[in-house]
Formats: sequence, structure tokens, C-alpha cells
Amino acid sequence: MAILDIVFFPDPVLQKVCEPVDEVDDSIRQLVDDMVETMYDAPGIGLAAPQVGVTKRITVIDIQRSDEEGEEVQSDLHVFINPEIIEREGQITWEEGCLSIPGVYEKVKRAERVVVRALDRDGEPFEIEAEELLAVALQHEIDHLDGVLFLEHLSHLKRRLAIKKYKKLLAKAAEEDEDEDAQ
Repeated sequence: MAILDIVFFPDPVLQKVCEPVDEVDDSIRQLVDDMVETMYDAPGIGLAAPQVGVTKRITVIDIQRSDEEGEEVQSDLHVFINPEIIEREGQITWEEGCLSIPGVYEKVKRAERVVVRALDRDGEPFEIEAEELLAVALQHEIDHLDGVLFLEHLSHLKRRLAIKKYKKLLAKAAEEDEDEDAQ
């Protein structure tokens, strides 16, 4: 397994609609394994293939459960190949972030409950009913596969402010890198 480079906004690959996976073979399983390792390393709770520069309809999600001391007590890894939302219900507002837009967090309205149909890591079809955080994560990652970033769910003003904040964070990081290089 390998840790892949995460693609950052505004890279155009993040706005591309991804192609379906025709056959789940060893190369797809290797990509899935690398995506899982990359997601855990980041750390994040979800990662879509375009976030690592691959325009295939693949996403991995693990909303890890923690106890009161912050220790992980349960892992819930899901692999979704060619996922599609077949049912939505209710509404929930959740603060979202994105590994491709680090440092930016905004409240987004999503369906509270979804049913998703997909293939697993072995190419076997399945359906999953998800609520709350898992439902939000699924919608966020499937949006990535459709070339949509969570910023697009914000009002025009909030989107502009979030992008401005992101650009400031990038400029600050670049300054810090320059200071380190000078030392």
C-alpha cells in the first residue's frame, strides 16, 4: 500500500465527473487500499478518487467511533465503487471540511438519511442505509465523484468568504515555508 498525494482546490480534476468502474480487478483493489491508507494518514473520514487525481467512481469512508478519552474503539470502513444515492429523506445541517480544502469548515444542509447502492471492494453489489454523519459523508464523497465540492452548497457570499479564507491559509503556509527555507 502507498500513501497518495491529495489534490488541492482549485485543481480542475476536482470538478470532473468521474467515469464508472467497468471491472473491479486487482488494479482497482490496489487503488482502494492506497486510498484507505491515504485517508487514514491525512487523517480524514472519507476520500474520493478524484482527490488523489483519479477520475473513477470510487470512494472510501470510515467514520471512526471514539470513547470519551478520544481513543478509537470501533472502525467502520466502507468501500463504495460506482455509488449512487437511490433514496434521500429529511434534512440535517452538519459542519463539513474537505481534505482537498484544508482548514475550511462550513455548515452544509444535506439529507439526514440516504440509501446508497454500490459495489464493494470485491465487485459485489450492496445497498446501505445511512443516517447523520455517515449519510453526510456519503453525500459529500459522491458529490466529489460528480465534480462538486461542498463549497457549492453554500450561498454565494459564504462561498466567497470560505475561498478567501482558504487563500489566506495558503499564503500563510507559503510564508512559513519560505521562513523555514531561509533558516
